[in-house]
Amino acid sequence: MEILDKHPNLKKISCPPSLYSRISPKYLQALDELNVKVEPVQKKGRPKKYHGKESYQVEFLLKSGHTPQEIAEKLQLTLKTVYYLKDSPLKPGRKVKYDQQQVQKIKDLYKDGFSAKEIANSLKIPIRTVYFLLKR
Repeated sequence: MEILDKHPNLKKISCPPSLYSRISPKYLQALDELNVKVEPVQKKGRPKKYHGKESYQVEFLLKSGHTPQEIAEKLQLTLKTVYYLKDSPLKPGRKVKYDQQQVQKIKDLYKDGFSAKEIANSLKIPIRTVYFLLKR
């Protein structure tokens, strides 16, 4: 009630939802009788830096066949931002070191009776990698 003494023309009080939930119903009712509305603020977090326009441009350029790197340069955005704005499942991810043909070759050798150590020595790859690729 000290607030009303200092600000007699007060009509509305905004507060975060966490604080609003802790206000006593008696206080809310008393303020309502004095024609003062107490509302929780709905906006949470940092405001968005990029809006629909940038996201639309990124999607359009991706569908046009441009790479994320080219899009970043063209729109003067960082590569990370391009990946953030796009809706497709395209991810920067790790490069595949052993392609599907090599993996199949390792599995075929293993089925033919070669040990993991023999496969590792013949293909010059670590034995641990052979075991990992056999599990996949």
